[in-house]
Amino acid sequence: MSDANVRNLVASDGVSLQFRHWATSDSPRGVVVCLHGIQSHSGWYDASSQQMSDAGYAVYFADRRGSGRNGFRRGHADHGLRLLNDVRQLVRLARREHPRVPLTLLGLSWGGKTATAFAQCWPGAIDQLVLLYPGLKPKIRPNFVQSFQLRFARRHDIRFKTARVPLADPALMTDDRKHQNFILNDPLALHFVTSGFLNSGRDLDRIIATKCEPVPPTLLMLAGNDRIIDNFATRQLVSKFDTNSLTIREYPNAQHTLEFDSRREQICCEIIDWISRTTAFTVQQTAPCAAPPVRPPGS
Repeated sequence: MSDANVRNLVASDGVSLQFRHWATSDSPRGVVVCLHGIQSHSGWYDASSQQMSDAGYAVYFADRRGSGRNGFRRGHADHGLRLLNDVRQLVRLARREHPRVPLTLLGLSWGGKTATAFAQCWPGAIDQLVLLYPGLKPKIRPNFVQSFQLRFARRHDIRFKTARVPLADPALMTDDRKHQNFILNDPLALHFVTSGFLNSGRDLDRIIATKCEPVPPTLLMLAGNDRIIDNFATRQLVSKFDTNSLTIREYPNAQHTLEFDSRREQICCEIIDWISRTTAFTVQQTAPCAAPPVRPPGS
């Protein structure tokens, strides 16, 4: 049974956004702010969020505007900075509520693109970055005609033309039949997005391609049989990040959504362990009169 509370955050443009919050019974070891994929929402990740909470981490899982419980302008965002500002406000809220513990930003799939762009824009706002099968280099991309249409839509301010999310087959997400049925029957799953939202994603791509800011210690997790993400290209891109600690793990035979993998508990334990060890290393680096730092975890 989940211990999550559904809470509201009013964005800087006045839109009320819902997120799910897993508190801890004692003072938390840290905070994890999570961003979901293009079709999903925070409810898909109840099990791993509860596991992190049980391990002592306060979890703030956003429902992206227009997704999940957020019904206003379903599937829409005006531009990439609008999405980044939403994340910034949630990060600030988590910092205010837990000012003296490290904060990890965790992005899954399309949310990994948002998390990476956020880390490039505000590198000092977070302490660690976790990317699970991030949508940085997807195999499923707009073709030439679709790309032209998106450029035309941006030039002429066509923001609300709808398009189907190209993930109708739940087998792209998981090979587990029970979870496939869950995806098919989920009333909160997103099946259509607007031209504004798709161009928002292109905005985030441009930020990631042009910004060269240092990013905090980063964990990249990939699914070996991912049919949505280009793992090789993703590894190449993330390996170029300016970070003092990069850990890359890939799970053979896993499909895209690691939350629905039979090894979910093990995968979540590895995330928790990495956050704990990386936080300890960072504290050691910054402590006065510390001994010479040890080799970063995962290097």
